[in-house]
Amino acid sequence: MYLNNLQQDEIFVSSEMKPLKSLTQIQTRRGLENAIISNGKIVNVVSNDYGHIPNELFFKKAEQMLVVENINYHKRSINRNDRSFITDFIIDGKNQFTLKNQEDLILPMLRFKNSYDGSEKTSGHFGFYRKVCSNGLHISQVEIEFSIKHSKNNTHLIMPRLNGLFEKFLDNEFYSIVKKFDKMKDFKIVDTKEFVRSILEKTKLFRYECSDKNNTPSKKSREVIEILNYESLLVNSCLKSQENLLIFDRLLFYDP
Repeated sequence: MYLNNLQQDEIFVSSEMKPLKSLTQIQTRRGLENAIISNGKIVNVVSNDYGHIPNELFFKKAEQMLVVENINYHKRSINRNDRSFITDFIIDGKNQFTLKNQEDLILPMLRFKNSYDGSEKTSGHFGFYRKVCSNGLHISQVEIEFSIKHSKNNTHLIMPRLNGLFEKFLDNEFYSIVKKFDKMKDFKIVDTKEFVRSILEKTKLFRYECSDKNNTPSKKSREVIEILNYESLLVNSCLKSQENLLIFDRLLFYDP
């Protein structure tokens, strides 16, 4: 089955925080006292107030919660150059559903992120895994997500925040998002290019046009349009929308 081919990067690489002076034998200035070392590489320089959160502490605790609750899941792990990491727990079972085309399977998903280079807060949110989305589908809402800054004063918040997110998941709050899919799937988009242009103008994620003098789609815009058209062929139907969160999500989480 397609879920057996999920990305499985090694995310439990060796990591530690060491005094920068011990590595360079050079005096450091205040605020740059320590180095974060991941898989043998310095990926960040931080202050004494920084709280290093190893992947083993965060991701394994999250997975343990699903195991204790006897929830069936498939795991996808992403390692971005030993600096930032993602683990998706895609929930298999009765809560899956399809859109109009029966090949367009959607499963509830819990996504957790951590980083060693400061690019991401330690965070988690609830969303969905969509079979036909080549770049993944994840919709997050403020009331069902959390994030923690890497500070010594915040490391003790990991477990309470994890518990809070998981309790909301078990309370089936995701059904409020499922209802949105039901609305989306009955709205047709006639012109994909104009839709992408409209969304980019509203969100300011990046520029649709190549330049002020060239109105043709930029490279990023063309890539998004190609992805949407390809996924439309996969489900053998027109792209659908509410205004359209399915496609809107592809733009929000565009990650070449």
